[in-house]
This record gives sequence, C-alpha cells and structure tokens, in this order.
Amino acid sequence: MKLNLSALIIFVFLTSCINAQQINKDITKDELYHHIHFLASDSLKGRFPGTAEDKVAANYIAKNFKNSNLELLYNNGLQEFEIRPTLIAGQNNLLRFNNTSYSLNSDFSPYPFSINKELEAEIVFAGYGFNIKTDSIVWDDYTGIDLTGKWVMILLSSPKSNTAFSVYEAFSSARSKATAAEDHGAAGVILVSGPTFDKDDKLVKIENSQGQINIPVVQIKRELADKILKKSGHTILDLESELNSEKKSISFSLNETIKIITDLQEVKNNTFNIVSQLIVDSSENAKFIIIGGHYDHLGFGGIGTGSRNPNVTSVHYGADDNASGVSAVLEIAQKLSSTKDQLKCNFIFAAFGAEEMGLLGSKHFTQNLPIKNNQIVAMINIDMIGRMKPDNSLQIGGIGTTTISDSLVNMINTNYNFKLGLSKEGYGPSDHSSFYSINIPVFFLSTGAHTDYHTPGDSLGNINFDGLFQVTNYIHDLAFNLATTKSQLLFTEAGSKAPSPAMGNRKMKVTFGIMPDFSGVEKRGLRVDLVIEGKAADKAGMKTGDIIIAIDGLAVKDIYGYMERLTKLELGQIITVEVIRENENKVLIIQL
Repeated sequence: MKLNLSALIIFVFLTSCINAQQINKDITKDELYHHIHFLASDSLKGRFPGTAEDKVAANYIAKNFKNSNLELLYNNGLQEFEIRPTLIAGQNNLLRFNNTSYSLNSDFSPYPFSINKELEAEIVFAGYGFNIKTDSIVWDDYTGIDLTGKWVMILLSSPKSNTAFSVYEAFSSARSKATAAEDHGAAGVILVSGPTFDKDDKLVKIENSQGQINIPVVQIKRELADKILKKSGHTILDLESELNSEKKSISFSLNETIKIITDLQEVKNNTFNIVSQLIVDSSENAKFIIIGGHYDHLGFGGIGTGSRNPNVTSVHYGADDNASGVSAVLEIAQKLSSTKDQLKCNFIFAAFGAEEMGLLGSKHFTQNLPIKNNQIVAMINIDMIGRMKPDNSLQIGGIGTTTISDSLVNMINTNYNFKLGLSKEGYGPSDHSSFYSINIPVFFLSTGAHTDYHTPGDSLGNINFDGLFQVTNYIHDLAFNLATTKSQLLFTEAGSKAPSPAMGNRKMKVTFGIMPDFSGVEKRGLRVDLVIEGKAADKAGMKTGDIIIAIDGLAVKDIYGYMERLTKLELGQIITVEVIRENENKVLIIQL
C-alpha cells in the first residue's frame, strides 16, 4: 500500500502511539519486522538524504527512541547537518538556433557537470569526440579542425567492438568526451545520441551535483541535431552508421551558429542524525557506550548515488542496508532501557544520516559530540545484519582496536555459535571509521554484502529474520557485558586511520592496491594478478585471481575501463566492486 506524505506522517504518529502502548521490553522478531517494513517501504522511497521521506524516517526513529524512555538530544532527537547539494535547472537556460528557441527538457538539457555560461558561437562536428592513442587503436577526431571558441557536436557512446570487450570503453563517457574537447580548445560541447546507442533519444537528467568542467555541456535531441546538420547534407543516423562501420574519424565545420545558455543551480539540503541517550550515571566524567547504524539509503538510485544498477530508476529499499541495522539499534535500546538498573555505564543511541554519501553523518557527530571524547568507552556500529548466510557467519571488525575485544566477542559467542569472521582493522567502509579516527575502540558487525546490495532487490522479502533476531540479541549481549563489567577498554591502533594515498598515475586520486593484468587475455573483465597486503582491496577481501567486472555497477571490461573508473573516484569514497571468483559472482565493499 502506498501512502501520500501527509498520510504517512499521520501513520508514523499513530503507529508510534500504538507502539508506546504495546511495547515489548524484549527483542522480538515481530518488532524487527515492523521497523524494517516501515523503513524499507515504497512510501519512504529509499530514504534518500534531504528528502521529505528522509525526515519521516528520522521522526519515526526519534519517536521509537522516546517510546523506549530514552532522552532525545539536540532538537527532539534530530541533529541537523548540511549535505551535498542537488541540482535544479535555473531560469536562464536557453537554446536558440536560426531564430527559433527550443525547450529545456524537451529539446535540450545541460549536463550535471556543465559550467553556467552563455555562448554564441560556430559549431564543428567531431564524430565520437575521441582522442585515443593506444597500442591497439589510434582515433583522433580533433586532427585538422580548429575548435577555439566554438561549440563541438559529438555523438554519445562508441562503435560496437568485434571483441568481447570494447577498446573504446574507457573513452566513451560523456565526461571523458567533454574533457577531451575542452583539452582541444572547445568553448562548449553539444552531445547527441545516435539511434543505435539510444533509439528512444532520452535526454540526460539533472540530478546530483557532479562537480564542473570549465565549459558548458548540453545534450540535444536528434531532431534538433538534424536541423543543425541540414546544410552539411548529413543526419545523425548516417553519421553514426558511417562512424560505426568505418571506425574512423569524421569531423567538419557546419557553417552554423548557435546560442546556448546553461544555468544549473545548487539547492542546499539538510539531513539528520537521530540521537538519544540512556543515563544511569550523571556524574561529570561518566562513561558512555555508543550504539549506532545509518538509516539513509539511495532513494531511486541513478548515476552518482552508488547504485549498482545506475541506469535503473526504481526504489532502492535498503532493507538490509541499513533498515536491518536501525531495527537492531531500536530493539537493543528498548531492552537496555528496561534493564537500566543493572547498568553501570551510560548509552548513546544514534541513527546516522548520509552514510552512503561518505560517512557524513557520523563525521558530523564525532566533530560535534554531546559529551567529551574521553568519556566514550566504545562504539558499536551495526550495518547490514539482515542477510545471515547458511553458514551462520557473522563479521566483526575493529577487534584490534582494544586488547580484550577478541576474547570478549568469542566468549559471548558461546551462547550463539556463529561462525565469526574477525578483523582487527579499525578503519572500514562504515560509520565506525569516524569513531576509530578519534581514538575510540570500535566493533563493526555485519552479515556481509550480497548481490542485492545497492540494488532494488534489497527488499523486505529477502531479510532473514531468524538470523537478524539472533544477531540483534548477540549485539545486545555484547553491549550489556561492556556496560555491566569493570573491564577497561584501552584503545589500540589497528591499521591506518585514513585511506592510503594514491600512487602511480598522476591523474589517479585513488588506488585499489592491486597489480592488474595488462595482457587482455581475460575477456570477462580485468584479472587481478596481485593484491597488495594492507591496501584497500586487501582489506575488502579481494583475492589474487579475482576478475573485476564492475565498479559501483559500471562495467569494467579491461584495463582501460578500470583506469577510467578510477579517475572518477575520490579518496575516502565507499564503492562496490563486483568480481568473478571461481565462476561465482561476489560483491566487495571497498573504502578507498
């Protein structure tokens, strides 16, 4: 059932009131189901930070904290902070050709990485906009043409390759083409889809901010492009056909002038951390344990969100990632509150926002703590615990950040018999990293990645509630033990507190820490010839012999595709890497 926003807010309020009356002090599968059913519903549209649905989710979590007799911090539990802006079309976008004005979003659209500028200039056609010089191919669409101060019209995509992988892949993205045109002196870029590439001729969407290159970049419809090409005797259809069959440059001046104004405006967005506390010791230097997990997800997906199906516009429910973790935080908070008289340590419970954008919420929280740093005993981070596998495995990271962690988690496991996968590293692809960076011992619990990760398939129906129930109880027992014993957790450094700096190619901001296969013998993707110990790929579990086939859902077919993907990644970014290992597809989460 889908609800409109007003009805949804009323539903949250009524549901919370019912919960207050029917609250069960124990952790139950029914309540875990109830929380995920709400947070991962169609109505919350994937909980994308800064949306109205994001705030509904935040208020739902705050209400449940309050119903568990916890004290809400900040503004009724909400710690607000600013996140990456979204883009909207401004009022000044314009395209005029031959004294005719054309319509934004019907005839043309600026690219999200376009600069805002007015440019009236001549137009040059430059094929696919390639400037390729490799051992296997030389293709330069800019030889013999002068782009200085001019618009250049370029076809999107690339010719099909006769091989299992495309030699053009690394040079075919819109941004790569626009950057190459800028490098050759173009004042602006006009991109067009040929019918082989996109028979529906869809225009680019104005979505999240993707930074800017230094020239305006727009996409126009084929019908308009054909009008601009009329004097030349060409159409986009015949140009694409010739380029694809001959696989060599076609570049010429159109003897036409066009005026375009690009106007993209950033809209600032805010989201929230939802924070509550349970106080048993009100002394000035009382100790605290923090239990948290992020509540945001990817909304409807799309390019730049982290979706592994970036070209699919559909609700990315995030049932496991991380409605499962939030449901556990709510249930653990509720049970600890009911046993308050047995505790010797205070608790802070937090649901962090904008984790998928780069741990923004937990970073903001650690930079604006409600208590002193040295009061925090430990941080327990719960991220993706809803897909327990048949081998009953539970991953726990951060074991090396204090001397007693290893023995403690194994002792508690005697009541559960999980197959524990223990990692010493304090730094990893989730919110605990923000706490480890300020010298706080951390525990990171997860049942691991899966092929539905960051896709619409991460839905309620795929949650293993028996496993979720067991893991939630295990984490409660861990927290209860920490809060009722006098064991002192002394912080120890376990691995780097920041990603390793990039090495090698000066254009690369990041590195995986692998030695890739340069031969091209493997046709399914890029084979990993060596994984360097202690680097990002090693920490994520990549193995020598893995074949990388996708990064953040974008195909990697060879070394060229791999290098192009790397140029778009940032230090500190969390990405997914899909690999083939022994003929089985696996998804790894890598913090760069």
